[in-house]
Amino acid sequence: MTALPTTGRSWHLVARPHGWPKPEDFALREAPVTEPGEGRILVRNLHFSVDPYMRGRMNDVKSYVPPFKLDQPMDGGAVGEVIASADERFAVGDHVLHGLGWREYADVPAKHATKVDASLAPLSAYLGVLGMPGLTAYAGLFEVASFKEGDAVFVSGAAGAVGSQVGQLAKLRGASRVIGSAGSDEKVKHLVEDLGFDAAFNYKNGPVAQQLREAAPDGIDVYFDNVGGDHLEAAIGSLNVHGRATICGMIAQYNNTESTPGPRNMALIIGKRLRLQGVLVGDHAALQPQFVQDVSAYIRSGELKYSETVVEGIENGYDAFVGLLRGENTGKMIVSLTR
Repeated sequence: MTALPTTGRSWHLVARPHGWPKPEDFALREAPVTEPGEGRILVRNLHFSVDPYMRGRMNDVKSYVPPFKLDQPMDGGAVGEVIASADERFAVGDHVLHGLGWREYADVPAKHATKVDASLAPLSAYLGVLGMPGLTAYAGLFEVASFKEGDAVFVSGAAGAVGSQVGQLAKLRGASRVIGSAGSDEKVKHLVEDLGFDAAFNYKNGPVAQQLREAAPDGIDVYFDNVGGDHLEAAIGSLNVHGRATICGMIAQYNNTESTPGPRNMALIIGKRLRLQGVLVGDHAALQPQFVQDVSAYIRSGELKYSETVVEGIENGYDAFVGLLRGENTGKMIVSLTR
């Protein structure tokens, strides 16, 4: 039997960020690693996820998920290998998906771990295209936005883990037109040439409303919002009668220290009879089997492509997270601990 490690490192939040997170708000600390107790497993994390929603958890405010505790290891999605087990459902060597990321070794309650198959997809895919971001895209488009064949769809943050999947799923299910926005000309090119979007624009190159009107002269039927702000205002202006918007994220304002003004054209919601609805992936767990079946088939056939931006080494966890908030990723941002 291989000896267990004696210590492992984990990221702690040590101060609540005001505006953009700073290095001094975080600390990488070492702690003892021990044998798991009854009903628990010890996992060597191979990859962990950094996600935009984690910025909200750094504030001490009541929300749909509790805030991170100060001077405690942060958590989030992770995949890894079981190196010790005190639960009959898991054996040493099993690969599992669980919620105790941001650390090298995780002592996980077995009931909160899910076996994953590395032969079906790379393990990191269970944090992105086949994981929480993927299910968010699937549920947000098909269930929340009530997408139907022939709809014209606009996706903001379209080169990210969620947005890139929304656009491709819409195309695969018969959208009449799919438009994406992103923050660089390189990402715009990726959306059109690699992912099959009909049109895309760089929101830094001009007013979003004007660029959207040019990309969708006949309007849009569905808007998938990952950004908020001027993107939401532009989408309200371009949505057709009975249009639907899924409000998934508002990364444009996560680090603001002042209140963000709402869209100035909300009166249009009345005349157009628009439906704007928020999405939380936890509400849609019942879709998980169908989601995995559909999306894994699209991946195997090559019809759905996905990207990962991989940052190597736990010591670079903070940099990966801030890079995500700055839009430095294409597709899912992953921190890999495999080296």
